[in-house]
Amino acid sequence: MRTIDRVGYVIGGLLLLSGLGHLVVLLVTGGTWLGPLSMRKPMTFGLSFGLTVGAAVWATAFLRIKQGLRTFLLVVFYAASVVEVALITMQAWRGRPSHFNFETPFDSTISMTLASGGFVLIAVTIAFTVAAFRTVQTRTMQLALRFGFVALLVALGVGAVMIATGVTAVRTGNAELAYTTAGALKPVHAVPMHAILIMPGLAWLLGFTRWPEQTQALLMQIAAVGYGLLIAGTIVYFAL
Repeated sequence: MRTIDRVGYVIGGLLLLSGLGHLVVLLVTGGTWLGPLSMRKPMTFGLSFGLTVGAAVWATAFLRIKQGLRTFLLVVFYAASVVEVALITMQAWRGRPSHFNFETPFDSTISMTLASGGFVLIAVTIAFTVAAFRTVQTRTMQLALRFGFVALLVALGVGAVMIATGVTAVRTGNAELAYTTAGALKPVHAVPMHAILIMPGLAWLLGFTRWPEQTQALLMQIAAVGYGLLIAGTIVYFAL
């Protein structure tokens, strides 16, 4: 295993532990699970980013991409992920909203840094998605990688829409609308997010079966259609 991969798995594990730690805090203190000040936020971001970082390390190992470029992109992905979780966690413990908060210069800096980090993650994911479409693997893994990275890009794109809409609402004096809109889009953001783990994971598991490649590819196509319909249905139900 390469050093960059080991570092990624350690970072992903630490982010997961951070999320689990905040779950314990919520359960022990009986704190609220609702609202922008809830410890639910560092919990969900820690768990989500932990899984995503680990999945990115594993999935990108299958890509046809220069090792130096992969290392650079992963370092940027790690850094952006750690900054996102760290700032959200810090604001939660300060009792301040992390997103859409422009009440003080410091809070504004945090909010804009989080927004910028989201666009950095999108740029890195675009690069990995392009590599996925240039990668030759088994038909099953090839489809899984392409679907997974496109779905991750969709999830991050929804996140960007949430941020842009929320910032615009706050700037026009409607902070409540910012949190309401962002909250409504959370399922649309969450559902496609972890396809990068689920789909390649399924392809990997299918590789252990004795089924012919044609059967494995057919099952992956069915899974992709099903997951795609789930994403589309979530978008229609929650966003339209």
